[in-house]
Amino acid sequence: MQQIKQEKSEFMRVFSTATSLIYKTDGESMMLVFRRCGLRTQNLLLSFLLLAAWEAGSSHVRYSVPEEAKHGTFVGRIAQDLGLELAELVPRLFRMASKGGGDLLEVNLQNGILFVNSRIDREELCGRGLECSIHLEVIVERPLQVFHVEVEVRDINDNPPLFSASEQKLSIPESRLLDSRFPLEGASDADVGENAMLTYRLSPSEFFALDIINKKDKGKFPVLVLRKLLDREENPQLQLSLTATDGGKPELTGSVTLLILVLDANDNAPIFDRSLYEVKMRENSANQTLVIRLNASDADEGINKEIIYSFSSLVPPSIRSKFLINESTGEIRVNDAIDFEDSNTYEIHVDVTDKGQPPMVGHCTVLVEILDENDNSPEVIITSLALPVREDAQVGTTIALISVSDRDSGANGQVTCSLMPHSPFKLVSTFKNYYSLVLDGTLDRESVASYELVVTARDGGSPSLWATASVSVEVGDVNDNAPVFAQPEYTVFVKENNAPGCHIFTVSARDADAQENARVAYSLVERRVGERALSSYVSVHAESGQVFALQPLDREELELLQFRVSARDAGAPPLGSNVTLQVFVLDENDNAPALLPPPPPSPWPPHGWAGGAGGGAGVGSQRVARWVGAGQVVAKVRAVDADSGYNAWLSYELQEEAAAAPGGARSAFRVGLYTGEISTTRALDEADAARQRLLVLVKDHGEPALTATATVLLWLEDGGAAPKASSRLVVGPAAAAEAALVDVHVYLVVAICAVSSLLVLTLLVYTALRCSAPRGEGACVPGPARLVCSSAVGSWSSSPRRRRQRVCSGEGPPKADLMAFSPSLPPCPLPDGEVGEQSTGGDTSSKVGYCFFIFIFCFANISLLSRPTSWPSVLGFHSLKKIKPFHGNKFLISFKYIRHLNFSCISPTFHVLNNEIKMKWRPRITT
Repeated sequence: MQQIKQEKSEFMRVFSTATSLIYKTDGESMMLVFRRCGLRTQNLLLSFLLLAAWEAGSSHVRYSVPEEAKHGTFVGRIAQDLGLELAELVPRLFRMASKGGGDLLEVNLQNGILFVNSRIDREELCGRGLECSIHLEVIVERPLQVFHVEVEVRDINDNPPLFSASEQKLSIPESRLLDSRFPLEGASDADVGENAMLTYRLSPSEFFALDIINKKDKGKFPVLVLRKLLDREENPQLQLSLTATDGGKPELTGSVTLLILVLDANDNAPIFDRSLYEVKMRENSANQTLVIRLNASDADEGINKEIIYSFSSLVPPSIRSKFLINESTGEIRVNDAIDFEDSNTYEIHVDVTDKGQPPMVGHCTVLVEILDENDNSPEVIITSLALPVREDAQVGTTIALISVSDRDSGANGQVTCSLMPHSPFKLVSTFKNYYSLVLDGTLDRESVASYELVVTARDGGSPSLWATASVSVEVGDVNDNAPVFAQPEYTVFVKENNAPGCHIFTVSARDADAQENARVAYSLVERRVGERALSSYVSVHAESGQVFALQPLDREELELLQFRVSARDAGAPPLGSNVTLQVFVLDENDNAPALLPPPPPSPWPPHGWAGGAGGGAGVGSQRVARWVGAGQVVAKVRAVDADSGYNAWLSYELQEEAAAAPGGARSAFRVGLYTGEISTTRALDEADAARQRLLVLVKDHGEPALTATATVLLWLEDGGAAPKASSRLVVGPAAAAEAALVDVHVYLVVAICAVSSLLVLTLLVYTALRCSAPRGEGACVPGPARLVCSSAVGSWSSSPRRRRQRVCSGEGPPKADLMAFSPSLPPCPLPDGEVGEQSTGGDTSSKVGYCFFIFIFCFANISLLSRPTSWPSVLGFHSLKKIKPFHGNKFLISFKYIRHLNFSCISPTFHVLNNEIKMKWRPRITT
């Protein structure tokens, strides 16, 4: 015994030394300790070193702590043992998860020490199990690491042995023979191991001795042995004390009083044919299933031979509820559900008692082993770590931890996991019955905003059982989509003289992201418009996208305002896009006709000019010979209007006081309605006054019409020579002087004949081509159509369709001041995979456009040949403004006084009025 204690002491000393050497010393020091030990100690030390080396290389860390340890008790330096620096515990989100351990243990993030956080009761935590551990999962990120920590809870001797009752009664006949044995109810200790190893001691007695029976792993059971024959007459009752002592340090004891009643008569007790019965049966056996049939016999005769079977008083209520025994036959049957997971063995103590007086009792033990069946589905527990998952998360990011368990044993308790449906996630096994849900592909929140994943756990039984658990993975938004406008360009029409701050348009952009990343703010892309900043003309509301005109617009100053609006989201970094706005300013009649100053003196009498300044009255004088005949132009009033269309179409008329001659005679002068030319209505004579004062009213065709008045003084002179142009004409400051008109009667006749012939030929070719073209097809206009201009009765409209379309103005009198030609129309570019319709309609429009362009060209050349300086006047265009490219292959010729807008669907007509060719454009409606 002394030698064993010495070896134990030596081993503990070497064990402690080796433990410290593993972490603190080199190999020579360990070899020195190794040589000093005995052979047996060397073997133990070598085994320990191998075990320690294996544990140091794995991610398993084990600690040990006694139960009932106080709060704050040191358990281990977990950060150091896991190879983690103290400074990185908080940045790497060090956290610890416990399965079933609650908050018993905690880690101090300042020093990396694992300590006891609350009371640990081993018996409450693990019951009667020989091993008791708290399993912890330590998780750190950046990069993600998972460690398994096992803390063994050591048992301390904190529970004394306990008997079920404070007194046990035994009835023993006096006829019992020596060495008769009487089983006693043993004590139980809630501790385990050495602390639960009980020894029994009986108080001194001359009649009885104590014997201990070891039953495999069931512990020790006391048995009372008769050492001296009893005599009821001398000792009818005996009282003994049975004490149980555990093996803990310090020792704890418990005691029970044995009250022995000495009985007379019935000498033979019933005897079972075996003292121990072992039975195997499956769990979930039906009620009334036979477990075993016991057999006992009694050597006595008569009533003392009759026996009754019953459960011993040692059988706990939990077993009594599971089984029934037939007192006559000794059959034990199932009475309630048998579950392997509740208990895999049942120990049943059975008594058989005869009917003698006093009754004799025999004893046996039935050991029932329960066989497992696959009757428990796996259990799945999901612990989410990082939700929602950013859509730019890297492949391999851990989303959740999954633990599975199955209460069955063997293959029935082996569980495998799978993930459904197909998704950019996968399951990775980390430890036994532990999985990690990790990202296995790229995410796009705009395509899939969330995933509903189903984790299926299936055991290895036959048939297998399975269980599922759902985890919802939301995808967090990242600003990866810029705002997008519905179209890259918008065309807006605004009437001039608008109110300051009026709303003219609303732009809208859509962002496919969410929340702040989808919140769009609008702003102007600043630039210079002439000498002023764009922001002085328009503004954009940052949230609604509404565009406002900050000041009244004047078409005469600004016909087209083109600018860009930017849309940016609120993401980080922000993304944006731009859209172009073309704001066309529509004309209003806000300019009165302005009288032009006279030209240089005309070499062709008797013509003269009259005019004034601004939009008010003007006074001019002209000398006229009395020999002038009827129909001769003697003067001309010239005026212009800064507006366009109808608003700039001027007409002239004499005021009433000038239209009537003295005495009620018809006036000798008249004014051309649209030319402003003052001509004679009859031959002048001596009766006409030498001074003629004419009031000419110049009026535009706007709504309401604006006017100007010109006063013309005509001086009638006698003589045979042509009068010279007077230099006494009074005018105000105005635009630059224009060239004088000449008499072009002969040239006009030639030009009209040539143009008429060419026009008839053009119309014949156009009619032939139109008749051969399929119905309903027109010119091919590539891309989205653009709105060119508008009138009071019809407008050019835009269409987003990429199909060929016919563009026509509405019915009504001509007003516009734009003329568009299409000298060349190439085939329409169509989107990929779209087959365009080919027809002669597009070619027809193209050919007609060419013909019309040739017509204008020829007419202009004829006019130039006839009078190079007067062809704009011959055409009726008082002022040629500009020729510029317009929308691709079209050319826009803008004349200040053209009365209408033309495309291939508008027919021109010509007539001669007052020695000038007038063009009128009649719209033809095409359905």
